[in-house]
Amino acid sequence: MRSEVLEELWDVIGERMEEMPEGSYVVSILTHRKGIDKSLEKVGEEATEFILAMKNDDYGRKVEESADLIFHLLLSLRAGDVRLEDVLDELASRRR
Repeated sequence: MRSEVLEELWDVIGERMEEMPEGSYVVSILTHRKGIDKSLEKVGEEATEFILAMKNDDYGRKVEESADLIFHLLLSLRAGDVRLEDVLDELASRRR
């Protein structure tokens, strides 16, 4: 498992939030006038695209849409002030 990639991405999202670089996609989503609703809309959109990709035979699209969904989920967690560490701890607590 490459959880370090998730943690690195989490850190990059946090850096974008702190530095607010012009033209940043992360900043545009997290500071949108709709607030958290914008990131949640993106999760819904990406979830639909993920479902459609999984029903088809294009492995590359399955991977791409999976990555998009995970990325937008991370954005929404940030927007909702949920710590990735807490989510990972919850997942670990569910292991049997």
